[in-house]
Amino acid sequence: MTTHSNAYEETDVDLDLIQDDVLDDEESSSGYDRELTTEGLELEERQALRRVVGMSTELTDISEVEYRKLLLERVLLVGVWTDGSAEDAENSLAELKLLAETAGSEVLDGVIQRRKKPDPATYIGSGKVSDLRNLVAALGADTVIADGELAPAQLRNLEDRLKVKVVDRTALILDIFAQHAKSKEGKAQVELAQLQYMKQRLRGWGGNLSRQAGGRVGAAGGGIGGRGPGETKIETDRRRINTKISKLRRELKELKGTRSTMRQERRRHSIPSVAIAGYTNAGKSSLLNRMTNAGVLVENALFATLDPTTRRTTTSDGRVYTFTDTVGFVRHLPHDIVEAFRSTLEEVADADLLLHVVDGSHPDPIAQINAVREVLSEIGASDVPEIIVINKGDVADPMALAPILHRETGAIVVSAHTGEGIDKLRALVEAALPSPDVAVDLLLPYDRGDLMSRIHSEGAVDQLEHTADGTRLTARVHADLAGDLTPYAVTA
Repeated sequence: MTTHSNAYEETDVDLDLIQDDVLDDEESSSGYDRELTTEGLELEERQALRRVVGMSTELTDISEVEYRKLLLERVLLVGVWTDGSAEDAENSLAELKLLAETAGSEVLDGVIQRRKKPDPATYIGSGKVSDLRNLVAALGADTVIADGELAPAQLRNLEDRLKVKVVDRTALILDIFAQHAKSKEGKAQVELAQLQYMKQRLRGWGGNLSRQAGGRVGAAGGGIGGRGPGETKIETDRRRINTKISKLRRELKELKGTRSTMRQERRRHSIPSVAIAGYTNAGKSSLLNRMTNAGVLVENALFATLDPTTRRTTTSDGRVYTFTDTVGFVRHLPHDIVEAFRSTLEEVADADLLLHVVDGSHPDPIAQINAVREVLSEIGASDVPEIIVINKGDVADPMALAPILHRETGAIVVSAHTGEGIDKLRALVEAALPSPDVAVDLLLPYDRGDLMSRIHSEGAVDQLEHTADGTRLTARVHADLAGDLTPYAVTA
C-alpha cells in the first residue's frame, strides 16, 4: 500500500502560488519592499513559492504508515532562494527534507520563494505568507520548517500569521542532535546549544510572560511568601536558562580536561593521529570500521553518530597511530553547535592528518567540500594536512567525480562498503604520517624487550641483527625515545 501525502495537487489553491504574473496586493502596496526583493531579478526567477518536485515523503509499509499517522508531524518546507542557481536552491531544500525525515516528520511538500534577501519581518514577504497560510490549510500541515535561521521576530510573526508551529533549520538540527546524543559529554553539548538558541526566542501566549508576581495576586502569583521584586516571568525564565548554561559550561570544562589529558598522553608518546571529518552521512563511521574494525554504529541517516570515537591501529612496519571519527558537518551548521562541540572538534584541529570524506553519490559534492572547509576554518583546522577521500565509489557516477578529481589533487576514490581503494588509502595515510627524525645505532641487551617494543611501535627500524651480546639495530625514533636509548648507543 502506498500513501501519497501530497494533497496539494487535489486542492483549489490560488494559481498565484505557482505563477507570479501579478504581485500580491500587500507587496505591491510597498514600493520599498518591491525595490528590495524584485529589482534586478528576471520575471521567471521571481516565481512565488515555486514548488520543488519530489518533496513529499512516500511511505510503503502499512505498519509504518499507521504509526506515522499517529505520531509524526506533517510538515511543509519553505525556502528563500537569494543567490546561486535554481539547482542549488533545490538541493538545499532536498537536504532540509532529509533532515526533517531524520527528525521523524512526514514531509508534505516544499516551496521556494525567489528574493534578493529574506524579508526581515516574515522571511518570505508579507504577501507570500497569506499564500503559504492557504497552502498549510490545504495540505493539513501542522508544522512549517524554514530553510534558514529565523530571527525571533520572524519566528513570532510567522506563527501569528500561519497559526501553526514554525521551526527553522537551526532548531531542526538541534532536535536531531538531541535525539542522537548518547554520551554524557554529547548530551551536555547538545543541551548547551539548545539553551543558547532558546534564550533569545522565549515567548509566551498573550501576556503570559509579562506578568509580575507582586501584590495581591493570590495563588496564581504565589501570594504571601511568593511576592517577588517585580520580575516578569520571561525574565525569570531567562535567568534560569543562564544559570543552567553556566552549570553546563562548568561540566563541559571538566570533560574537556579529561579529553585534553588523553590527547597529551598520545602526544607524549608521539603517537600520530588521523582525524576523519566530512559531511554528515558521507560514510565516515563506515570508513573507520573498514580501516580499524572499530565496530562503530553505521546507519543511513544524518548525524547518526555524534560522539567521537578513537581507535588505535598500526602501519605496515609496526608504527602505532590513531583514527578518530568526528561529528558530521552540514551546510549552515548552527554556530551554537560549533561552539558547544568545540572541545570535540579540537580532535580535528590537533590531528596530524585529516581524511576529508566526501559522498561521491551526492548531487553536489563540491558544495559539501566547501561547507566542511568553512567549519574547519572556523575551528582553526584549515592548516591540517588533508586527503580528500571520495567515498561510495561503487555507486557514484564517474562523470560526476571527474570535476572533484580535477580540482582536488591527490584525491582518492574508495568504497567503505566493498573495500575498493582501501589498501591504496592506507598506503597514502602511512606515507603522510609524520616520521621519526632521530637516527640511532644501538646494541640492546636481550633483557630490554620493553625498549625494543617501543622502537617498533613508536619508531621505524631500518636494520636489525641478533648477536651474542644483544640486538644490533639502526632505527629512526623521536627525540624523547632517543634520550632513553642513549646508554645503548654504539660508538664509532
